[in-house]
Amino acid sequence: MKYIKLSSLLVLLLINLLNDFVYAQEKPNIIFLMTDDQRWDNMGIYGKPEFNTPNIDKLGEQGVVFDKAYYAVAICMPSRVTMMTGRYNSNHQVGFVAPTDYTLSQDDFLNGYPALLKKAGYRTGFIGKVGFTVTEKATRPSTPKEYYYKKNMGNVFDFFAGSETYDRKGFVMWPETDSVLKDIYKEGRQNSGRTLRTGEAMLRFIDTQPKDQPFCLSVSFYAVKHDKDTDMYIPHFNQFKDQELSVPDNWVEGDNEKLPVVVKDNARGVYLHKQRSSTPEMYQRLVRRFATQGYSVDDQVGLLVAKLKANGMLENTVIIYTSDNGRFQGSHGLFDKCLLYEESVKAPLIVYDGRVSREKQGFRENALISSVDMAPTILSFAGLDVPKSMQGRDISGILNKTQDMSNWRDAVFMEDLFLADMFKERYKENVDEINQNLISENKSYRSHGIRTDRYKYFVYYEHTPKIEELYDLENDPLEQHNLVNNTEYIETLKKLRKKTEQLYQEAKK
Repeated sequence: MKYIKLSSLLVLLLINLLNDFVYAQEKPNIIFLMTDDQRWDNMGIYGKPEFNTPNIDKLGEQGVVFDKAYYAVAICMPSRVTMMTGRYNSNHQVGFVAPTDYTLSQDDFLNGYPALLKKAGYRTGFIGKVGFTVTEKATRPSTPKEYYYKKNMGNVFDFFAGSETYDRKGFVMWPETDSVLKDIYKEGRQNSGRTLRTGEAMLRFIDTQPKDQPFCLSVSFYAVKHDKDTDMYIPHFNQFKDQELSVPDNWVEGDNEKLPVVVKDNARGVYLHKQRSSTPEMYQRLVRRFATQGYSVDDQVGLLVAKLKANGMLENTVIIYTSDNGRFQGSHGLFDKCLLYEESVKAPLIVYDGRVSREKQGFRENALISSVDMAPTILSFAGLDVPKSMQGRDISGILNKTQDMSNWRDAVFMEDLFLADMFKERYKENVDEINQNLISENKSYRSHGIRTDRYKYFVYYEHTPKIEELYDLENDPLEQHNLVNNTEYIETLKKLRKKTEQLYQEAKK
């Protein structure tokens, strides 16, 4: 009798173990690929074949390409936190300048998608640029001198190879016993560049992945940013070095007199344009180098897909490809990002799901998507509930075409809380006073606004009087004609003002 009971218990135990194994196998692997400062149209799938991105293009052709995806905030630190936590910049308060210049607290970090997936049994990895700091409590300033990655992130990531901004400065990796990982980042290693190193570490993570556990790997490329020789893999430059790349119709040589005065006098993108992209020669030099870096990233995407296929993982893997923000590259007479014109806030977004048949993918989507949607969507892929702290929406229903679009959003909210003059003062104790002085001196160009299916509206809300911009993107996609003073658009303007204020109040809750 005892033996029968024991046998029954063993059978039940085996059944439970088998169910757990099958459940783990059913959970998809998730890979979140993010580039740095990659403008949305600097790749073939978005209409610029001259950039030569065949692997990204193929990922898009076999997945879903979003044509109206937008950043909730278009500068690296707050944008990365927004995508990890599913919260708006005005809510999480992590950014470069006061008053939103806090680090990310441990509690908030533990409510981001990597920690929640880790808690659910996923193996988690992070490779590349972190771009923000996690501390026990949210503290100021957000850019401390030390980052303590292992101490503050070691309980979330099983595999880590990253740093704040460069993989040759303050770089940290674990597990410390992984000799192959150490060799990838060894100083003086030949035939290596920062993007290739990131790619090799990515493949190393795949090679060390247990077969009976799902994984989530976040890869944050240091490209496509900066343009020194050390930022590029020079052998990839040869195909672009003599190429004449197309120039956007809204590129401005020299100064752009149409910019609002507060922007022209204070925004970093104005003087950076003069230094970097204000002549045809400067423009070609820079964009060739950005094209080189984009090609290097594309090369790693191809190697990743091949590795997943070889390891029998591709059919159970979701791959998301995006960037942290855009870049003007001379459009509007600007360089840099932040400001709410399309080149800065429009995002490349491709989602490939190996579980879905080709017949049900391979399409382009016009639904309005926000970067704040990334975290809840990733949790949804894993079958997890989305915590109430997340403000974004799960887009999986749009991917599988089950979403009732009458219940989808009719506008995305975006904001720019960065001031160049405040960034210069970020380590001073009286930053709040300095901030108030800038506002009272009418030097603030902080803005927020919305993108609807047809229109873009934003307002420089700390300026007196407020400065507004309104564009009909259906007829003016390059944002050349501000319609704020056009009497034909008075009712449209009123509606967009009201909607912007509504979404702002919701965002900062």
